[in-house]
Amino acid sequence: MTIGRTILTSLRQRLNLSDYRKKHWEGSFSEYLDIVREHPEVTRTAYQRLYDMILSHGTEDVYENKEKIIRYKFFTEFAARHGDAIYGLDRPLMQLVNVFKSAAQGYGTERRVLLLHGPVGSSKSTIVRLLKRGLEEYSKTDKGMLFSFAWKGPDGTWLKDPMHGEPLQLIPLDMRAQFLAELNAQRRKDSPYEIQIVGELCPYSRFMFNERLQKYDGDWIAMLENEVKVYRLILSEQDRIGIGTFQPKDEKNQDSTELTGDINYRKIAEYGTDSDPRAFNFDGELNIANRGLVEFIEVLKLDVAFLYDLLTASQEHKIKPKKFAQTDIDEVIIGHTNEPEYRRLQNNEFMEALRDRTVKIDIPYVTRLRDEIKIYEKDFNPERVRGKHIAPHTIEVAALWAVLTRLTPPKHANLTLLQKAKLYNGKTLPGFTEDNVIELKREAANEGMSGISPRYIQDKISNALVAHPDEPCVNPFMVMKELEEGLRHHSLITSQEQQQHYRELLQVVKEEYEDIVKNEVQRAIAADEDALTRLCSNYIDNVKAYTQREKVRNRYTGNYEEPDERLMRSVEEKIDIPESRKDDFRREIMNYIGALAIDGKKFDYKTNERLQKALELKLFEDQKDTIKLTSLVSNVVDKATQEKIDVVKSRLIRNYGYCEVCATDVLQFVASIFARGNVRK
Repeated sequence: MTIGRTILTSLRQRLNLSDYRKKHWEGSFSEYLDIVREHPEVTRTAYQRLYDMILSHGTEDVYENKEKIIRYKFFTEFAARHGDAIYGLDRPLMQLVNVFKSAAQGYGTERRVLLLHGPVGSSKSTIVRLLKRGLEEYSKTDKGMLFSFAWKGPDGTWLKDPMHGEPLQLIPLDMRAQFLAELNAQRRKDSPYEIQIVGELCPYSRFMFNERLQKYDGDWIAMLENEVKVYRLILSEQDRIGIGTFQPKDEKNQDSTELTGDINYRKIAEYGTDSDPRAFNFDGELNIANRGLVEFIEVLKLDVAFLYDLLTASQEHKIKPKKFAQTDIDEVIIGHTNEPEYRRLQNNEFMEALRDRTVKIDIPYVTRLRDEIKIYEKDFNPERVRGKHIAPHTIEVAALWAVLTRLTPPKHANLTLLQKAKLYNGKTLPGFTEDNVIELKREAANEGMSGISPRYIQDKISNALVAHPDEPCVNPFMVMKELEEGLRHHSLITSQEQQQHYRELLQVVKEEYEDIVKNEVQRAIAADEDALTRLCSNYIDNVKAYTQREKVRNRYTGNYEEPDERLMRSVEEKIDIPESRKDDFRREIMNYIGALAIDGKKFDYKTNERLQKALELKLFEDQKDTIKLTSLVSNVVDKATQEKIDVVKSRLIRNYGYCEVCATDVLQFVASIFARGNVRK
């Protein structure tokens, strides 16, 4: 047996033929009625099916500034599996799904055009792409089943309904009330849906119905059993079944027949007239998207003639193919556009009808740093970026700058834009509560609707990765250099003032990065566990003696001495404990230790974040001169100092994710800061 045949034999064993047969089920009309009785949800409308599809992936409650937000796992877990995860848009997505819910329950929004509105690169296309993909997969599951039908042709072949109509539309209008009453009386009672029939047959199937009805002398039941085959419908964008996409092109090369179908001139000779539905191709985007969803890319760029079709398609759920009566459709119509196009719609007094039929959902840029970081980590991570190490904080500084460009300057006099970004990211600042954050968001209603696009950041990180082929590591300064140089050629920056503002924000990010790496180097230097434990023990002994008005035994001389005020204050000043608050802070520490002792637990300085930070900064202050970090700048380093620096470097690599190259770079950078005396607290 050849290797190829062995591989094919192995793969054949994994084939699930029963699943294939289930997805390609075919049967008679009466067999379909049995399915409907057992699974009434197969007759759902397009909006009901879309809403159920989203819910089928589950939800979770998240709390943002005291407000409960429903997070739909479809946009997180399902999207992540398909490489399209959406971050930081929980609130807009909840609003969108609420529109779907309202439409599914028939409250009116099912008769609207849904318009995703936002700046370029804010995930509008991604959201619609996910909805289309989700519907495709859902239609393959038992919960998402739907069916259509085909007519028996003269030569025994089967001719499918071109608009994938619901088989129950074959029930004559005057018989539907009685039919539904009897079928619903026998349906499965635990189903949340009643069996329903929405809409009429398309012109093609209407013609076939009437032609075959004559053959059976009006006996439509016998006709359905003998001339109609019902089959399982699997939605597919590639096969143009239930999912359509329409994109504006040059006005001279595009007309409205792309939406509603066109005459098949080759068949006119066969059928004798262009008003015979068999001589018409019902293959426009609105035709083939029946039972599913149609996406309009940059919908407001469409010519007015196309927008007229949208009016009846949305409000009446009907379209008007050339030479035929209005035809029923059942589909979700969703488009997306940007701010300039939407303003043009608002200012066009002749488009009131469309504005009135539009539900606008704002899709802004992300304004929370941790979510923006996730966007870039999706593409720039060790699995995707091979052969290059991305230094710590490289993606973080790019994301921080992007977020800062999107924020509205706060009205609060004591709050900087950087502090506002930190508050949005969940950090706590003295004097600011969650209520303040809610107020900040309320006063900046259009926040996130302008600024730097994630695409620009992705492009510049990509540039930094390929612009230095000999460098094994990409660091924040390489990326910030690319970000700044690209501003001169950015097509969406229209003024010098805006460009200058973005440069100033980049300087803010550089200063923030300096503070971050100085803190990391300080912690790496002060990461001597034994030294920290000894310093902590010494501090606690003195605090205990101070609060109990006792003396401390000197471990070297054995004499009893007054508590070392200088030592205690040198630790407390590192975390900004003022002289007036020192007694309160020391009592807090002792109460904390006492509470642990009551529970039978031993005190560990690592469990108290503020005290740990104070001890680390104090130890760094004591050790920085012995390590002589500034000697790195002069390139004259003695052996003992080099050994200590190597220890610090190994801690940076082990604890903070640096590699040998970027650990050396960051030590030299921080050394240059200390050399020029630029050390902020």
